[in-house]
Amino acid sequence: MALKAAMVSVLVDDQERALAFYTEKLGFEKKSDIRNDGYWWVTVTAAGDPQGVELVLEPLGHPASIPYQQGLKADGIPLIQLTTDSVSAEVERLKGLGVTVVSEPQNYGVWSATIDDTCGNLIQIVGGE
Repeated sequence: MALKAAMVSVLVDDQERALAFYTEKLGFEKKSDIRNDGYWWVTVTAAGDPQGVELVLEPLGHPASIPYQQGLKADGIPLIQLTTDSVSAEVERLKGLGVTVVSEPQNYGVWSATIDDTCGNLIQIVGGE
């Protein structure tokens, strides 16, 4: 039996805005929505894959999270990578939804582009042309 990823934390500066971006723009589906004593546990999964890897839209609660997030973004380093069959088509779709594209699709042996998630992170999209 092999280990596999179940959840990945995505540090966000605003969970409401992140949920809207990841569902309305990127097409993920909300999976968990638990509120307790001011804390909100909210996760999303790829559309049509409710048992797939969950992205935990994690608030910047730990003191190290803010400089970590800001440092990655300032250096142009994506926090996560998402994959698609056609990076170019996905970027055009996202542009049509008003998503900020930081770097246009380029071929580095795999096609890649970078977008801004509006919540403090860069996201790299990789896949076919």
